Amino acid sequence: MAYSVQYVPANVVDEMRGSHQLGVFLRIDTDPALHMWFGVNDVPIGFDGIDPDGTVYLGGGRLIGVPSLEVLVNGTSDAVDFSVSGIDPATGAAMLDSIPAVRGKLVQVGLTTLDQYYQPMSKIIPIWTGVASHPKESRPPIREGETATLSLSLAVVAGENTRSRPSKALWSDAMQRSLYPTDAFCNGTGRLARGIQPKWPVFS
Repeated sequence: MAYSVQYVPANVVDEMRGSHQLGVFLRIDTDPALHMWFGVNDVPIGFDGIDPDGTVYLGGGRLIGVPSLEVLVNGTSDAVDFSVSGIDPATGAAMLDSIPAVRGKLVQVGLTTLDQYYQPMSKIIPIWTGVASHPKESRPPIREGETATLSLSLAVVAGENTRSRPSKALWSDAMQRSLYPTDAFCNGTGRLARGIQPKWPVFS
């Protein structure tokens, strides 16, 4: 029996074909996990395949743009910042003091479309995974009569972005054995790179 699995639900695809509203969701695998989305109200929802029983994603306010999310193979990537603005300094300081340690924790980003009542039309669709680095804060300049606000950011990296271990820049036997001395996975890459046709095993 033939069947197909849709990564993006059909109703979300149909909604994206026209004018639509997107909900962007952020999950940080701290203890306890942090669930936030870039909207104003709290939403009961879950990441598809990550928290299938669902939870409540807290409204985190306005997202200052969506950073370019890159997934690089055999290379390094830059850090990206997820930022929310308009937080009063007292609340921002309390948030920084209360959040658990984030360094090295997995960060999942997902999205789905919102209906006419600004409610999610499906479970959260995972689109990107990174590793949390560190939180940051900034205070934009204020003019006379304005109220001071705070912007909070979380720096997140994807791929090999640390100096603590060698970067796997090439799929070569020497590079692979420098990381895993007994791993012979790449011991034929030099010969195959020269265009030599490999002899595949025949199973009878």
